[in-house]
Amino acid sequence: MTSSRGFSRYAPQMVAPAPSAEPANRSLLEIIRDLDGASSELVDRNKTIFFPGDPAERVYLIRRGAVRLSRVYESGEEITVALLRENSLFGVLSLLTGQRSDRFYHAVAFTRVEMVTAPATSVKAAIEADTSVGLRLLQGLSSRILQTETMIETLTHRDMSSRLVSFLLVLCRDFGVADQLGITIDLRLSHQAIAEAIGSTRVTITRLLGDLRQSGLVQIDRKKITVLDPIALAKRFS
Repeated sequence: MTSSRGFSRYAPQMVAPAPSAEPANRSLLEIIRDLDGASSELVDRNKTIFFPGDPAERVYLIRRGAVRLSRVYESGEEITVALLRENSLFGVLSLLTGQRSDRFYHAVAFTRVEMVTAPATSVKAAIEADTSVGLRLLQGLSSRILQTETMIETLTHRDMSSRLVSFLLVLCRDFGVADQLGITIDLRLSHQAIAEAIGSTRVTITRLLGDLRQSGLVQIDRKKITVLDPIALAKRFS
């Protein structure tokens, strides 16, 4: 049975330590996996990983799937700030500020997600023991911040058609797989999920995607969207 936090029925599995290597030559996955108390976890789609205000007890690295980070404002409005892909690091920002130890964002599994997580105490100890570990974590964090900036740019479009097009182009860049038709976004996306990500409604997204399909710009098959001509799609609302 899935817990209230969204973790799957599979219990976290402790990750066996891998042979040591020079930190500068290790990937983020290897660094997180080798920390004391590291574990693998599965989270089902639409389940919460952590809420705003939760204690920052662990750091997360996505192995498979996508995670949506959002901010919830006093009005109740929830705005997407990043859609993270494989090999993205998150949950570390609170540790690096030195001012607070709780979460800034709401983290939800946008798809079914496989992650490697490690205790915050182990991350801090690794940084203190080796500055190169801290550098690798900062590099991972920088990538996440760039994703946030891109998402904010997407949401600044007042016209919902332009907002949707910008979002599809971001998904092509981060989750796209080139094929004979164009670029297929390697996520199963419901109209409701897209609407929630860009602050729209399911009815509006259904209508706009229908317009794009009729214009020959996208194709949709079993919730997978293929952008047939990304350049033409970008020019349409440029």
